[in-house]
Amino acid sequence: MTASQRYDTKIHRRVTRTVMVGDVPIGSEHPIAVQSMINEDTLDINGSVAGIRRLADAGCEIVRVTTPSIGHAIAMGKIRAALRAQGCNIPLVADVHHNGTRIALEVAKHVDKVRINPGLFVFDKPDPERQEFSQDEFDAIGDRIKETFAPLVLVLKEQNKALRIGVNHGSLAERMLFTYGDTPQGMVESAMEFVRICDSLDFHNIVISMKASRAPVMLAAYRLMADTMDREGFNYPLHLGVTEAGDGDYGRIKSTAGIATLLAEGLGDTIRVSLTEAPEKEIPVCFSILQALGIRKTMVEYVACPSCGRTLFNLEEVLHQVRNATSHLTGLDIAVMGCIVNGPGEMADADYGYVGKGPGVIALYRNRDEIRKVPESEGVAALVQLIKDDGRWVEPD
Repeated sequence: MTASQRYDTKIHRRVTRTVMVGDVPIGSEHPIAVQSMINEDTLDINGSVAGIRRLADAGCEIVRVTTPSIGHAIAMGKIRAALRAQGCNIPLVADVHHNGTRIALEVAKHVDKVRINPGLFVFDKPDPERQEFSQDEFDAIGDRIKETFAPLVLVLKEQNKALRIGVNHGSLAERMLFTYGDTPQGMVESAMEFVRICDSLDFHNIVISMKASRAPVMLAAYRLMADTMDREGFNYPLHLGVTEAGDGDYGRIKSTAGIATLLAEGLGDTIRVSLTEAPEKEIPVCFSILQALGIRKTMVEYVACPSCGRTLFNLEEVLHQVRNATSHLTGLDIAVMGCIVNGPGEMADADYGYVGKGPGVIALYRNRDEIRKVPESEGVAALVQLIKDDGRWVEPD
């Protein structure tokens, strides 16, 4: 990021190649895609299909499903067939973990993308007696990783499908921990080993993630990964997320602290908010992060003052009324301001404004222009009518 870009009000995204996941493009030329993961057992075909449909209905654009065994991988084929029979074409990602080559090769037939964890894909149980890794030992494991990983790369290349190299801070391989420590550098080196194997096999449908449960670690890892790839000439997209963020307000805040910070720096091409809640509750948080940064507008943007002694009506109640009447619309900015002291100036970028003008009186604005005054009791209805008069109203479903 240059100095001039740092002071710009527009986010300048890191330039990345386009990677297709089904019919959803991931890359800097495309909208940032929203992902989630179902929590049903993959062997429960009907339950998994229902979970995926709920996510799709909530606006999720890519869905990940765990595949810890061959049986789960085969079940993915049935899940996909059931979804397609119901007219649901959302791209599917298979999550493969410990020593997963056979599983990955099977499930690659049934999904649009395979996610592997470099720390687990070729997994050796840690030796509690080990004191170090010699360079020969390190290299020998690297050779075994390439031999084991290459068949999956070649299958994905042949089928023109995608791969996510998904590093987790909490599951680095033993040899990476001994060599680089439990650090962002260890995470980056773990990913780069797999990136270089893919490059050697001329496979480039790759997305990278560097997740950690602590936002500062996650931020450092993604920044270092982006710099490392740029230095070596790799322009692969980044999948952002804070893993194991928890639930409730704090889980949302923690995820936003990590994801939004990187997005504001131009890093990130697809995101997932990981909450210990029903997966479909993650989707509004993702879209809210994107909307707050001005990256994607998928809902109404409400601008409202925090209220003070000058406020001429119950601001919180009126905001709820305005939201209830207009939240089904897309792409509008609507301001609800308590008085005229700061209201017209603070809401200057809004499409419409609802401003307290005097006791019991509301002024309605279009952009910076006051359109008319109405009694407070008629304010919300008059706002809706103004939007209708402008041809920007759609009826709710």
